[in-house]
Parts: sequence; structure tokens; C-alpha cells
Amino acid sequence: MKHRERVLKALNHQEADRCPMYISFTPEFALRLKKELNQKAEKVHNPHGGGNTYELERALKQDMLLTSVGWENSYYAYNDYNIQGDTYTDEWGVVWRLVQYDTNFGKGCYTEIIGHPLFDDKSIDSYNPPDPNRPELYADAEQVIKEYKNEYWSVGVTGTVVFEGAWALRGFEKIMTDFILNPGIVEMIFDIVFNYHLTAAIKLVEMGVDMIHTGDDVGAQNAMLVSLDTWRKFFKPYLANFISTLKNINPEIKISYHSDGVIYPIIKDLIEIGLDILNPIQPQCMNPEKLKRDYGDKLSFWGSIDEQYTLPFGTSENVRKEVITRLKTIGKNGGLIIGPTHNVQLDTPLENFWSMVNTIVETPYYSL
Repeated sequence: MKHRERVLKALNHQEADRCPMYISFTPEFALRLKKELNQKAEKVHNPHGGGNTYELERALKQDMLLTSVGWENSYYAYNDYNIQGDTYTDEWGVVWRLVQYDTNFGKGCYTEIIGHPLFDDKSIDSYNPPDPNRPELYADAEQVIKEYKNEYWSVGVTGTVVFEGAWALRGFEKIMTDFILNPGIVEMIFDIVFNYHLTAAIKLVEMGVDMIHTGDDVGAQNAMLVSLDTWRKFFKPYLANFISTLKNINPEIKISYHSDGVIYPIIKDLIEIGLDILNPIQPQCMNPEKLKRDYGDKLSFWGSIDEQYTLPFGTSENVRKEVITRLKTIGKNGGLIIGPTHNVQLDTPLENFWSMVNTIVETPYYSL
């Protein structure tokens, strides 16, 4: 069965030969994996996009190839900007700092935002966002569609609808207080982020991707970051517009939405506005079996393998058992693209990683 056929069956709530899989990696883990597979490490792997070669994904028998246009590409773009010391400024004017950390498998690096170009109210009116119509932004998508679409499920990623890009521009605490004190400013900044990413998503759909993956982290470990009323007032109209616009262009397009954490309160609203797939289904935050039971006839799911404990700190047998559990429950009768709930981190033992991959690839549905 072709990779794309496997994904399509899952999204049609049917069991294929095996559950489709997608796994992303931090740059450091990707480098470690390339060495394991004797692949050349010619450039830094960016899990948010930025010219990946797809050698890792294809070698691991993954079923989807992702191509990304949007603000989130800046997360691991420190090779693309002129770094002064341990900081860089992306094309949006957001300032990032590189922070090193140690693991049993070497040193890693993550990035955190330390500068917000729209923190000052006076800067908003004169702000010029990047141009989403630049042809070079879509070179990767063109390659994926031309070379791989016949075999793989192609996913265009626009990593934020409004919120994550907005608080990067404004500052997290600032935008959170703006919901109460300056709602007009929230809408102005949301418009900036939305217009860029909707433009990119429209272009990707017109180019022929099979799916658009977008999102905004609105969930924390135990509750949502905003109230349901705030989400419905500020977030829902943008997402509804995003989904309806793309489905008017191509009614067959699938839309996937990402939010970490607990988002139980908004799931019915997401279904109402036409969402197809929910990601990443963190099992430490939301119960995968409950989601399948309550919404499995209306939604498909992507993720569900625990990145907070099982992959980095469990045993390879813990990983194997969790994969089998997911296949038997949230993956029953299709409706699941299985994978970890975040980019695989450098602290993950390779034996755990291979236990996940091999269990998925070697477990046909008929054997469960």
C-alpha cells in the first residue's frame, strides 16, 4: 500500500495494512539519527520546515511529508540569520536566544523568544510584516508535490492561525492582558498573523497539497490558557474563516489543528467549524481513549505517543506497550496517524525510538 493511500484510509476511518505514522525531530536528535543511518548531515534539520531533504522521513517509512511556510519556521532558523552572540532576529522582528542544555547523549540547544517588535503600542501602526507571496517560500512545497505526492501524503504547514505568532510579536503577558484591556489591539495583531498564514495556506492548497496543518497552543497541562468565552470571541472566528476558505477552494482538503495541553472545552466547536484532525493528543493531558469514544466518529487524531515520560524516560518495552495500546484504542477502525506528541528530543534513547518505529511499522491491523 502506498503511504498516501494508508493515510487516506485512516482519515476515512478505515483500517489500512498498518497505522500511518509521522515523527518529527529536533535538529540534534536528527543529527544523531543521521549518523545511525549513515546519512550525510549537510544541513541542520528544521522540524518546522526550512528546506529539509526528507531523507530521514523516507528512510523511516513515514507516511507524510511536511512542507512549511510561516512564522514558526523561525524556531530553529539560527543558521539562516546573522547571529550576534547567542541571539538572532527573524524576519518578523522577533528576537530569539539560543539556550544550551546537557543530556546523556550530548549537548542540545533550544530557542526562546526575548524580544517582541510590537510590545510598544506605537509600533503597531507602522509595522510591516513579511510578504507571504514570495515565490522562494514555496520551493520546498513545489518539490514535495512534484517528486513525492504520488507516493506520500503531502502536508502544507502554516504553524499558527493567530495566537502564537501574535504573542511572539506582542509578548505573552502583554497579549493576555490585552484580551481584557485592549481588545482592539488583539484584533489588529491577530489580523497581521492571520492574513499572512491564510495567504500561505491558500497558496499551498492551490499548489496541490493533500492537507493543511495549522494550530495555536491554547492548552496548558491541566487547563486551557484562556476561557472558553475568550476563545470563542477572539480565536474561533479566525479559525472558522481559515477552514471555510480553504475548503471552498478544495472541498477534499483535510485540515489538521495543533494545540498542546488540555483543550476539551473547544473540541465540539472545532468539529462545528469543520476540523478534520486533532493534534497532538498528549496522553498526560487528555485521555486518548476518551477522545476516541467521544469524538472518534467526527474527528481523526494525530500523535498520542507520550513525549513527556515514555519516550525519553521509559524503557523500550514501555514504548512498545504504549504503541500497541494506542493502536488498539484510539487507532481502532482507523482515524489515527500515530507519532510522538512533540519533536523527538535529544534525551530520547535510540532503543526507545527504534522500539516506537519498529512496533508501528511491524504491527499490521489484522494482528491486533
